[in-house]
This record gives sequence, C-alpha cells and structure tokens, in this order.
Amino acid sequence: MKENRELEGVLLIDKPSGLTSHDVVDKVRRKLKMKRIGHAGTLDPMATGLLIILVGKATKLSQYLMSLDKTYEGSITLGESTNTYDGEGEVMTKRPVPSLTLEEVATVVSSYLGDQYQKPPMFSAVKINGQPLYKMARQGKEVEREPRFIRISRFDVTRFDSPEVDFSLDCTKGTYVRSLANDIGEKIGCGGYLSELRRIASDKFNLNDAITLERFLEANPEEISKALIGKTEALPNSVL
Repeated sequence: MKENRELEGVLLIDKPSGLTSHDVVDKVRRKLKMKRIGHAGTLDPMATGLLIILVGKATKLSQYLMSLDKTYEGSITLGESTNTYDGEGEVMTKRPVPSLTLEEVATVVSSYLGDQYQKPPMFSAVKINGQPLYKMARQGKEVEREPRFIRISRFDVTRFDSPEVDFSLDCTKGTYVRSLANDIGEKIGCGGYLSELRRIASDKFNLNDAITLERFLEANPEEISKALIGKTEALPNSVL
C-alpha cells in the first residue's frame, strides 16, 4: 500500500502507561502508513499524558517543539527507594516515613524551585560514548554524568496522605521528575520514588486538546485530518 504523503501537521496524543514514546510513534506510522513520523519530547513508559507527534513535513518543527517548557502532575511514594527512581524499578531501601504535615512536605518540595543543575539518572536514555546509560545500569555499572541545567518555576504539593505526595510542577525540558522524587525522599530522610506521572501541557499545547491513542487508532481519515494542527499554528509564539 502506498505511503500517505498528503498528511502533515502536529498530532496531540494522550499516551497510555506501559508504552514507550517510540511505541506510540510506531503505532501512528502503521495507522497513517507513513514513515515520516516523529515526536517532540519523550515520556517514560510508566508516564501518561501529552505526547506531541509530528507528521510528515512537520517533523522539521522538532527543533522548536523539543525545547518547550512542560507541566506535569504526579505522585511520589515515600518510604522506599528504587534503582530507577520510579515504581518500575527494584526496591533498594525501605525506611519508615516520619510524621509530617502537608506544610512540612511542601517546604521540602519548594526547596527545589528555581535554576539548578541536575544529574541524569543512570536509568535514562542519555548516551555516554555512544552507549545509553540504562544499558550500563542494567549491567550494574555506574558512570559519571554531566549535570544539566534545568529550571523549576512552580512546584506545588496538591495532596499529602502519607506515604503519598501528589504534586504539580512547571519545568524546563530535560527535567527528570523521577530524580526530583528520589531527591525529595532522601531530603525527608526516608527515601521515595515516582509512582505516577502525567504530562498536562507543553507550552501552548494542552492535554485537554489531545486524543487518546485508542481513539486515534480507530479514527477515520476525516477525523485524523481534523485532529492535525497546522505547522504555522504549531510553532511556539516565540518563533512567530
């Protein structure tokens, strides 16, 4: 069957848990019968929410859309630390959670506001000498990682029901929320890991305007065309 060369634009998908961002791209490729499909900003398999898919000539927008600020909502589970800093990893330590108030937890969380440098976790796709860190981590290796500049402009605790801490934050690209969860747990003194994460927005793109992957895969050509955002409309305001 011939490749569909007419479609182009930005597609907002609500990614389900359990799939990599590349898995979603593959499913969109098969649905549209197109090779030229990409995404702007990876989500971990456990994470859900807004995934920006680039279709056809819109893949050229990647350099502009990858750098957008992000908004997330999620949960941290205190009392356990994992090797991946999230719920999919192996539990490394278990410690009792101290008696805390919401205000005390919020004070710890707010200490991570502002400009800072963050070291990528070993279980990440960052490459050193051509090899992804997660492959080294699976071999039990740990190597030195170059810290990266990030900015957290908002970090709110929305609910605290020990050991669960629900939060919402705005941050720059490249922020590892898993690492924040681990760091917060260590600062509290009991450990912690990221148990849920949902991307709500990426600059002007919002999850409210996305369609679920399931619905997309069942959509007809007319519905897909309506869901596509034009290249000019998709460009960040700072570029226009």
